Amino acid sequence: MSMTPEQAAWFRDTFARLVDNVDQALMGKREVVGLVLSAMLAEGHVLLEDAPGTGKTSLAKALAASVQGTSNRIQFTPDLLPSDVTGVTIYDQQNHKFEFHRGPVFSSIVLADEINRASPKTQSALLEVMEESRVTVDGVAHEVGRPFLVIATQNPIEQAGTYKLPEAQLDRFMVKTSIGYPSLAVAERILAGAVDRNPSANLRPVITTKAVADMADLAATVHIDPAVARFSAQLVEATRADEGARLGVSVRGAISMMRIAKVYAAAQGRHYVVPDDIKALAVPVWAHRLVLDAEAEFSGVTAERIVQNALGAVEAPLARATA
Repeated sequence: MSMTPEQAAWFRDTFARLVDNVDQALMGKREVVGLVLSAMLAEGHVLLEDAPGTGKTSLAKALAASVQGTSNRIQFTPDLLPSDVTGVTIYDQQNHKFEFHRGPVFSSIVLADEINRASPKTQSALLEVMEESRVTVDGVAHEVGRPFLVIATQNPIEQAGTYKLPEAQLDRFMVKTSIGYPSLAVAERILAGAVDRNPSANLRPVITTKAVADMADLAATVHIDPAVARFSAQLVEATRADEGARLGVSVRGAISMMRIAKVYAAAQGRHYVVPDDIKALAVPVWAHRLVLDAEAEFSGVTAERIVQNALGAVEAPLARATA
């Protein structure tokens, strides 16, 4: 059953209220907030590559407060162990049985701060939970619940003592974006209220976590015309055929586009996806998945340029089909 126009209108209004609420804590970044919220409703995860002090923690806390969820921040360091993330099984001498003690990953929104500072073994602790929303410890699976969003951050400047995220892990992030510094006008507003060290604590929830799960299920019913799906597939093929790319967009990346495009369309009040939705999301959803040819990268080719080249080479369908 496809989403109705009435349901699309409700989705748009609720989405806008969520963005407005988060914007009270993270001023002037509505586009980024909308992108992260879209990833959450598409049940994906976000990689933020940004300088320190741009509001990444505030974003996670404000999102959690807006949906009546919980949030945890994990500071990734070289000595962090996988069990510090997922949890550990401990023997209870009083009850004579093993009990699982949940780690910080059991939260609605998990901020994995400076994920590239941890060892690859610890980074891999997130692979299962990001893909399947569960953690397996000692052969027992533990569900993390819905909604579940990982916001991982990495510093693009300091690379000393860091471990580059492998392509397989990058591919598990639905979106890669950055918050960036605020404009001068917004910076003045932030400094005027600088006495409030935790602005998200004053936010009132807009909806419940159950309603977020319902919104995610509703977004999955948005209609995608075969012509739009074909357009997306042709773009994926174009990234693979580009001479500057050693590895193009994966099948997982193509599926991620379909999922988040449905949320993006519903957030605009539409119950169907149009080619412009794919175009708007192409860079944040696909660019980080590309592996560039070494010579092309040395000559100045970027992943963003390859995606833009694909958008320019593939003709979008003209018909705007509805369900």
